[in-house]
Amino acid sequence: MKNNLRIQNAKIIICLILSGFGYGQNTTANDSISNKLNEVVVIKEKKMFTTKNGNIKLDVANSILNAVPNPIDLLSKLPNITISADKENITVIGKGNPLIYIDNQKVVMNDLNALSVDDIKTIEIINNPSSKYEAEGRAVILITRKFSKKEGSQTTLSEVTSFKKEFNNYLGINSSFKKNKFEWKANFNFNKLKPWESHSIEYQIPDADIISNYDVATANTKRKQFILGGGLFYKIKEDDYFSININSKLQSEPFDINTTTYNKNGDIENNVVTHSDNESQKNFINSFVNYAKKIKSIDTQLFTGFQYSNFDQDSKSLAQNNFNETQFEKAQNSKQKFNVAVFSGRVDFEKKFKNEMKLESGGLYLSAKAKTDFEILNYETNNTISSIYNFKEKNYAGYTQLSGNLKKIGYSVGLRVESTNINGELKNDNAPSINKNYIDFFPKAQLDIPIDSTKSITVNYSKSISRPNYSSTNQGATYINPYYLYSRNINLNPTINNQISSSFQYHDKSVKLTYYQNTDPVYSSFVFDNQNNILTFKEINFEEERGFNLEFSLPFTYKIWTSTNSLSCIMNKIQDDSAEFIASKPYLYYYSNNEFKLSKGYTFSLAAYGLTDQKEGVFERKAWFIMNLGVSKTFFTNWNFTLNYNDIFKNTIYEESFTINKISSTAKYLVDAQEFSIAVKYSFGKIKPTEFKEKNIDENLNRIR
Repeated sequence: MKNNLRIQNAKIIICLILSGFGYGQNTTANDSISNKLNEVVVIKEKKMFTTKNGNIKLDVANSILNAVPNPIDLLSKLPNITISADKENITVIGKGNPLIYIDNQKVVMNDLNALSVDDIKTIEIINNPSSKYEAEGRAVILITRKFSKKEGSQTTLSEVTSFKKEFNNYLGINSSFKKNKFEWKANFNFNKLKPWESHSIEYQIPDADIISNYDVATANTKRKQFILGGGLFYKIKEDDYFSININSKLQSEPFDINTTTYNKNGDIENNVVTHSDNESQKNFINSFVNYAKKIKSIDTQLFTGFQYSNFDQDSKSLAQNNFNETQFEKAQNSKQKFNVAVFSGRVDFEKKFKNEMKLESGGLYLSAKAKTDFEILNYETNNTISSIYNFKEKNYAGYTQLSGNLKKIGYSVGLRVESTNINGELKNDNAPSINKNYIDFFPKAQLDIPIDSTKSITVNYSKSISRPNYSSTNQGATYINPYYLYSRNINLNPTINNQISSSFQYHDKSVKLTYYQNTDPVYSSFVFDNQNNILTFKEINFEEERGFNLEFSLPFTYKIWTSTNSLSCIMNKIQDDSAEFIASKPYLYYYSNNEFKLSKGYTFSLAAYGLTDQKEGVFERKAWFIMNLGVSKTFFTNWNFTLNYNDIFKNTIYEESFTINKISSTAKYLVDAQEFSIAVKYSFGKIKPTEFKEKNIDENLNRIR
């Protein structure tokens, strides 16, 4: 009897051990043990942020941040990322503008705006991207979308009610269906927004005896957005798949702007109220096709992808001025059309050798065409100015990269070569306005030196390029008041960056020191037309920028508290002969995101981040500090409620001062960022577990999930 009990207990222990290591045990239908151990479920609590080798990854799908209504606002809540006041530019602290990838395809800001947050699985900030990525950018933001490993269908309805200065509403539907090797996804979002912004500039032109300032008192926008997306994913074999995705954003926005201006030119003083009625339609579509295949005969992974994007903008503006409290008179009527179409194709090969060496190589072709058609009627002179500008760019690139381990030291060396051809011309001109052809080489190298199982040192060198946005080819100018215009610059050169960095990592904590040098960096400048008394604000290439960045990453977990912290000490120096130089001083960027897992399934989050005063050789910017709060709760497994209170101190204010071409200015931008929002998500459908058919090692492997 005792021997039978021992045998029975031994069976139980052996079964439990094998289950824990992922192996099933063949049993008969009469075995009571197998009936009780019908399924073993292993649950691991996922962290919101994880860090590795200086890179930071956010698990969007399993965080309180999945209730953020749009991808741009979501990125603004990540460490080391700042978003410009107009939400048109993303900056990684110490790295500049990053490359943005969705899965394996490079995208731009419009692609982000056309993406549903519900479709995002993770976001990773890669600080030392390999040669596989385009040379344009010192950092990469890699967005990975969700794909299911379970069969069935699921639909999620989401509603975000946002209270800012005005009421904003975000409504979304996200649906997916998976059967065997086939998966289908679709999303539809309708956003009804009323964004508000305000900015003011004071400037002096001593050589022309001009003192002026303007204040955009109100900028009322009524924006409607339709965001649509869909995709098919087919798993052919274990390492082979085919996918096709289409995303689109359709946006219309009538907006009125009221500006008050004071201008003193010598002894002449004017107070002007400018009112402009504006209409704008922006339509964007992005589509890409991907194919991956494992070539078993040579043990090589192949990836190829094609992408087509098209952005179309049609805008109209009628500006009127009221001088010195008299009456409004028409000043300018403008019509502008802008279109850019981009096609690209890429192929990547990856070969792994038995000695853990990996060889990667590939190529890319990109073709972009942009067209600007604008017409401006000046009521004062009764003259009409019209222009048609065509821009073409082609880029050919090839890369190779070798990585592996030499004893205990990991290495990665790569080279990317890019050839760029640019042609821009005004219609009816005999010669092109721009004709550039250049070839650039971009080497990259990295060493990973382990000290022991918990500590390591990484040394990295890279060269990269940052090209002007296609929107810089837009020939239109924005009328602010009779004395001030915003304009684009078609003659911008790309910025070349060289940087070297070294980091030390202990467990998940790290410290990193980076030195960088930028040639032809792009910053804002002034051009004054003294005959017409008009100041034009536009971007130009400065001579040089260089600096140091000392960054600390300090995540930790204590019981219910998970905290992700980042601190950077930055010394940045910008130089140009046209600008008045001020002494550069170090400044700090700080970020802390704290998540608390409370009882009864509640999650509370507190995030704080900001910058101290910045003096960077030319530009001087004021400090800012942001704090956000959030509470999330899931009910009945399919209802999720999230409350967010963002920018609780109403401190999203950007102030900047500089002197260029003997013109001194101080600007202030106020963004409507203080927000209280209520987000509700409801999911329905039937998702059922399925066996891993890609790699069936054990017939009972599906018992452990």
